[in-house]
Amino acid sequence: MSKQVQEIAADCRQLPERYIRQEDKEYGNVTNADVFLPAEIPVIDVSLLTSSPLELDKLKSAIINWGCFQAINHGIESSFLERVREIGKVFFQLSPDEKKKYLREEDDVDGYGNDTVVSDHQILDWTDRLYLTILPRDQQKIQFWPQNPPHFREVLDEYTCKIELIYEVVLKALARSLNLQEDCFLKQYQTTEKTSARFNYYPPCPWPEKVLGVKPHSDSSAITLLLQDKEVEGLQFLKDGRWFGVPVVPGALTINVGDQIEIMSNGIFKSPVHRVLVNSKKERMTVAVFCPVQSEGVIGPIDALITDETPRLYKNVTYTVDSYFQIYQHGGRPVDNYKI
Repeated sequence: MSKQVQEIAADCRQLPERYIRQEDKEYGNVTNADVFLPAEIPVIDVSLLTSSPLELDKLKSAIINWGCFQAINHGIESSFLERVREIGKVFFQLSPDEKKKYLREEDDVDGYGNDTVVSDHQILDWTDRLYLTILPRDQQKIQFWPQNPPHFREVLDEYTCKIELIYEVVLKALARSLNLQEDCFLKQYQTTEKTSARFNYYPPCPWPEKVLGVKPHSDSSAITLLLQDKEVEGLQFLKDGRWFGVPVVPGALTINVGDQIEIMSNGIFKSPVHRVLVNSKKERMTVAVFCPVQSEGVIGPIDALITDETPRLYKNVTYTVDSYFQIYQHGGRPVDNYKI
């Protein structure tokens, strides 16, 4: 059985070849992992999105220009966000044998493991993950939900309910910002489609410039909500050919749109390319929620956005996890495959 990254990092005298990053010909290189060009990513007050035209315009501008924003006043107390962080930290501090009770199966996404391998020549991410389907509840694979800490399921279930509310508010606001019916994005989804949580653990690496915590990619989701590490930065977004680091904003959730919103908005909103750097001395732990992960039905551009001046740019598509990972692991941007 191959070692997880956390085990490799615990006694890393030589970096395994599979983790040494290649030159990013398309996306640029890490020349110094300590250089962190901060991004002025807009901060959006989620509580104002239903009442303030100004905040709605700020949201639209943020997604058009950055594809992401820092969400504040989103309805989740900072003390509860700390509980979400804590259950992830406790899990990754368990012994290797204890964590391996939750190892994912070869043909599944749910469970504990590291990078999804689709090729013998693939460069692996310097991260371990616990990936769990959280919605619909009847599709949860409880055998992969840790029993230690004992309150893990209780906290994640409560977090799921809170995230679901934010997701709906944001999707409705994005639609209104384009002068569309507020439920037009939501209506393209069915109740059986999955929302997943992923706990990400990035161990320190003695050679941080030689690895990536997560290789450059865009998300397959409609939107992704990220609870960042409270202290250690690492997330970067690509804008105008340059990488910008995402600062930690206390109490905020970092939210970005995914490929599905790019398709549905007919390219007005762009699914941003992002990656994760690792630290030479400090571990980093984050929690990402992907809403939804895939569509069982067909999604496509909203009819009202297609005119003679703005013709259809994307085909109608059905997203699948397999097709997404195949393109992603080969360094592509999956949404580009669906352009007309």
